[in-house]
Amino acid sequence: MTIVPTDKAVRTTTPSDRGVGPLLRAWREQRRVSQLELALRADSSARHISFIETGRSRPSEEMVLRLAEHLDVPVRERNALLLAAGYAPHYPETPLDDPALDTVREGIEQLIQGYEPYPAFVVNAVYDVVAANRGILMLLDGLPESVLAPPLNAMRLSLHPQGLAPRIRNLRAWRGHLLDQMERQIALHRSEPLRALYEEVAAYPVPEKDDEPQPGLPVAHFALPMVIEHEGRTLSFVSSISTFNTPMDVTVAELAIETLLPADPATVKYLHSLLP
Repeated sequence: MTIVPTDKAVRTTTPSDRGVGPLLRAWREQRRVSQLELALRADSSARHISFIETGRSRPSEEMVLRLAEHLDVPVRERNALLLAAGYAPHYPETPLDDPALDTVREGIEQLIQGYEPYPAFVVNAVYDVVAANRGILMLLDGLPESVLAPPLNAMRLSLHPQGLAPRIRNLRAWRGHLLDQMERQIALHRSEPLRALYEEVAAYPVPEKDDEPQPGLPVAHFALPMVIEHEGRTLSFVSSISTFNTPMDVTVAELAIETLLPADPATVKYLHSLLP
């Protein structure tokens, strides 16, 4: 599948009109770091950090970026901190179809195509699918057009009653894993669109009795598998997620590549026979 750009902005819940001091304090408290510890990390003083947080001192652009780095603030939110301090954003947000990201797009496409016949796909910060290989298209085969309408969203596809949910045999466990994953992302990014998506998919109905894997069915013990039915066969996968190291662009920072690794020999054999 060709990479599909998305124009959806991932806004945060930290408006710039609050001032940079309260925002930095909120990030520090969320990270459970004291003023003294942050000062030592950033080669500053606890007094200066206190003055910044209370608005008595205006931090330099360099100081904002340094504190954000030591607090592990996501790239998009670093721009928000700079705006709150009266500076221009430091990190660009380049559309995925921009020629400047040709190398990124081509690399992603080669990566997920090279992973075939195993499923692999790429999502943005709100889990919209921006690229997928034939392994994923195989799993989506037969789903109604209503859930395949763009923009495809990985969480909706997985948990919607008309999506993959009826095919997932350990739905309760897998659903819990996905919701926990989203909760961690919400805590990190403070994204209203992500929170809205979480509330939507968490409200989807769940069967009263989950069809957990039966005794004797091969199950990966090193990670929670997704056990899914496909054309009368039971397939089992474990998930791995990769992101870019030290990204300098908001778009690139928010991309995640998810690969589904077969968790048993039967799944390996079936995928190789289906997508030679």
